[in-house]
Amino acid sequence: MNITKNTAVTLQFKISDTTGKLLDQSQEPIAYLHGGYGNTFPKIEEALEGQAAGFATTIELAPADAFGEYNEALLQTIPKTQFPPGVKVGGQLEGRSEDGQSIVFNVVKIKGPVVHLDGNHALAGKTLRFALKVLEVRAASEEEVAHGHVHGAHGHHH
Repeated sequence: MNITKNTAVTLQFKISDTTGKLLDQSQEPIAYLHGGYGNTFPKIEEALEGQAAGFATTIELAPADAFGEYNEALLQTIPKTQFPPGVKVGGQLEGRSEDGQSIVFNVVKIKGPVVHLDGNHALAGKTLRFALKVLEVRAASEEEVAHGHVHGAHGHHH
């Protein structure tokens, strides 16, 4: 079966920077619903469209096609007194942008009475290479299509 709209695609991936340094990889296969459901980047869907199990490719995505450009406006400093005791570098908290969208902020530095937060994705602003290997392609169930994601093994669990 080939990858088309409303197919469940199971794959493995490796993400590296443009120098070849490995940044992330799937420990277990992952599955996504193909066809514009926002389960993966559009350029990845474009590269996999029409392919079948066994297909492997490496594609390079500019920041705008992956995790976005680095946005200085997502850097914040907040008084340490506004945090519960035990706030640590590497910790995360959820906040809201000015338009009400949820943003996860990472604690990147604590300097004296101030906590420095970064709401950018860790890979924002980077050109990335995605090495992809398609393991399985199957027709998605009606329920998966209705929910907009794959269920079961390697997919979403309710």
